[in-house]
Amino acid sequence: MKQFDVTALVEADPEANATDLLIDRVAATPNNALFSLPTANGGWSDVTSTEFLTQVKALAKGLVAAGIEPGDKIGLMCKTRYEWTLIDFATWFAGAVLVPIYETSSPSQIHWNITDSGATAMITETPDHFARFDEIRADVPAITNVWQIDLGDLDKLAKSGSVVTDEEIERRRNIAKGSDLATLIYTSGTTGKPKGCVITHSNFVELCRNSQKAIPEVVNPDSSTLLFITTAHIFARFISILCIHGGVKVGHQPDTKLLLPSMASFKPTFLLAVPRVFEKVYNSSEQKAEAGGKGKIFRKAAEVAIAHSKAIDAGHVPLGLKIQFAVFDRLVLSKIRAALGGRVKYAVSGSAPLGLRLGHFYRSLGLTILEGYGLTETTAPISVNKPSNFKIGKVGPPLPGVSVRIADDGEIQAKGVCVFDGYWNNQAATDEVFEDGWFKTGDIGQIDEEGYLEITGRKKEIIVTAGGKNVAPAALEDPIRANPIIGQVVVVGEQRPFISALVTLDEEMLPTWLGNNGLDATWTVEQAAAHPAVLAEVQKAIDVGNSRVSRAESIRKFHILDADLTEASGHLTPKLSIKRNVILADFADVIDGLYSNSPATEGISLK
Repeated sequence: MKQFDVTALVEADPEANATDLLIDRVAATPNNALFSLPTANGGWSDVTSTEFLTQVKALAKGLVAAGIEPGDKIGLMCKTRYEWTLIDFATWFAGAVLVPIYETSSPSQIHWNITDSGATAMITETPDHFARFDEIRADVPAITNVWQIDLGDLDKLAKSGSVVTDEEIERRRNIAKGSDLATLIYTSGTTGKPKGCVITHSNFVELCRNSQKAIPEVVNPDSSTLLFITTAHIFARFISILCIHGGVKVGHQPDTKLLLPSMASFKPTFLLAVPRVFEKVYNSSEQKAEAGGKGKIFRKAAEVAIAHSKAIDAGHVPLGLKIQFAVFDRLVLSKIRAALGGRVKYAVSGSAPLGLRLGHFYRSLGLTILEGYGLTETTAPISVNKPSNFKIGKVGPPLPGVSVRIADDGEIQAKGVCVFDGYWNNQAATDEVFEDGWFKTGDIGQIDEEGYLEITGRKKEIIVTAGGKNVAPAALEDPIRANPIIGQVVVVGEQRPFISALVTLDEEMLPTWLGNNGLDATWTVEQAAAHPAVLAEVQKAIDVGNSRVSRAESIRKFHILDADLTEASGHLTPKLSIKRNVILADFADVIDGLYSNSPATEGISLK
């Protein structure tokens, strides 16, 4: 069993709670911009630390005046926007606890989060959110207050709180200690009923204070970021709180179709994203170049950029490569940089492997992608790469105050300031994921001599073929998904004679790709899936994945589904991870068809 410990850089304060992070920030930089709000003319209007604190206190008073008591739980269903974090801190200042609900949740999911958590109030954003809540309202009599952001209810709340004193808010915000519940965040339910993760104030406080010390180049008062990932998920939630601690200016843009224009005007210095976003930027840039007759130039520029990054890692960039890179940087790479706002130096990526190719490409673009690793149960990050010593393909060393060990079966286990306090009202599930005080992540990985983690698979997702071969799906799926025509890919083959895959086409990229390849851009997915050129492109993507594994692990057959797998279809989580069990059940007939005429011995190998 291999273990790696990193000592905390900040002494723990068991009395501190999350509100202290804002109080300390205002004391340090009272007039610095902490947020920036979009304006009607496409610009941005700054909100200082002091202004934000004033608004937080006013809203907290409104919650108190409405009858919210210390310890009460408030459900929040809202997309990523300024008001999300305003409500988050106002809830803490009122002494209450926020229960995030994904804005895409169904009425039954809303019902579960509300009833399991014991929430007594609900905040929705839009009429659609309210309508979904209203479907189950009669079944949640404990909810005595319901507010809707788009109806101006936050302003009304703030005005109604004028009768509440500053002293009462100060008393309430100091009630919680480090070990007390700060929030209940429900897992995405990929393997069953969502479980409420008990995240404490110390989880946020100690992790923020140590993370900022670990990556000060990224998180500081001169930094800015544009949040677009849902704040209901722990990844963006933690970053939003870390930015307050670090004095980072934050803007919001939940509509990914408006992301590039917003980045161009906001000009962030770092981004928070999942690998799929970086794949989309690369693929759309490539297809745009193809449409303009410059596809070969783009691909050559990408090839040179990747070679340039690899040469940097090797310690020497040959002169010829330097010259080539300078040319392509001016012709191609600089344009992508400008599209990202021109100031982005870092990005923090999580939830899935980025892949070596994209890691090297973006590094030569001038964007250092710091891959990190964590779960809801670890308040997001267990580890993250350091800007001064990052390793492409790895997810960095443990953060200060965190320990990691690799169990005998390869499972990653963690302990320290990031690890949650257990599952809400579910002692059996809590006992199942802890061993001698260590949290069992369920992920498989390895750790090098410097403590850098590499994730190799998900323990529960390992496929065992009929021939006894163990196959980690992610090793195949991630490189295949990088192809512009591919939407999702799901590897199957449990107790089957060989490995197969379900594939979907990327409906957003498909028309462009079809047009670029002399085909009809108006074709439906079903029409495209039957064309030899599309089948050949999918096979090409699968060949890339197969090249990284043994023959016994390689994909022998694939089937293109008629529609993409999405969150709306129930096949993806809000962070865009596939719900493997749901997909296997929903497409059982399709999977059976892949094997209906296959000999039992096919695919068995001694390799």
